[in-house]
Amino acid sequence: MAVLVTGGAGYIGGHMALALLDAGEKVVVLDNLSTGFRWATPEGAEFVEGDFGDQDRVEGVIKRFGVESIAHFGAKLVVPESVHDPLGYYLNNVAKARNLIESAVRTGVRRFIFSSTAAVYGETTSDPVGEEAPLRPVSPYGRSKLMVEWMLADAARAHDLCYVTLRYFNVAGADPKGRLGQSTTNATHLIKRAVQTALGRHDSVSVFGVDYPTVDGSGVRDYIHVSDLIDAHMAALSHLRAGGASATFNCGYGRGFSVLQVIDVVKRVSGVDFKVTIAGRREGDPPAIVASAERIRKELGWRPTQDNLELIVRSALDWERRLHNRPT
Repeated sequence: MAVLVTGGAGYIGGHMALALLDAGEKVVVLDNLSTGFRWATPEGAEFVEGDFGDQDRVEGVIKRFGVESIAHFGAKLVVPESVHDPLGYYLNNVAKARNLIESAVRTGVRRFIFSSTAAVYGETTSDPVGEEAPLRPVSPYGRSKLMVEWMLADAARAHDLCYVTLRYFNVAGADPKGRLGQSTTNATHLIKRAVQTALGRHDSVSVFGVDYPTVDGSGVRDYIHVSDLIDAHMAALSHLRAGGASATFNCGYGRGFSVLQVIDVVKRVSGVDFKVTIAGRREGDPPAIVASAERIRKELGWRPTQDNLELIVRSALDWERRLHNRPT
């Protein structure tokens, strides 16, 4: 039996494929390579090029490889882009996810892990924010993820399907063994952009808003190392296999850093004092959002091991150097 990883040639999905293989699992990666990379699919995983919304392709893969669980990572995820292209986000993140869920139901796949986002909370007043907080997303990206959460809950009530939804906070860093990291050239993630700037790939880093009601006026986020995030996915898979009930969990450390604080750490770790430019706020960005992650610690026994901003930055910097020197 196999685990299907949609978007498994990308950043987080690729790390999931690595973790599954490390655990001795049979892994099938489905990716259309629109943002992923064929080389990012780890050796030992079956690779199928295709779209997760293509039901004929998906159901053929499930039957061919004996898929018993799905970990779904195939989504568009840039908040400002979603504001300017909402219909594209609703097509990819919602309509195609609906097809994927139906394919799981039709082929008898009973376990589904969904990568959601803290963006479903929107401009929350909770600090930190727990899973029971009001869901008021302020961007099409956040709304698209919430719609899929609703679809999964409804499908699970109507069919023999159990799921775990993981609401990511800000994911960063790279595989401690140096096998994979964030590789998209034009990625907008702060730590990725900052380490690229430190290495001379960009002229400067932009800070979008310094007039928020935060410690220094810049946005505050909870940064989680990708390896800890994947450990949460593996715990979720074990939970479902043991007959655990459908559930939703935050994935974060419970403390935040401002954009300016993160930039200072990147400068210190890299030893480079690069240029920082101040820009206006981006539409759809809340001032601050930090996770309450007590539920996942208690119910899944999740214990992060990489909860250190300097460690996260250093792993991202090391990966960026590897990526720059990687043969094409």
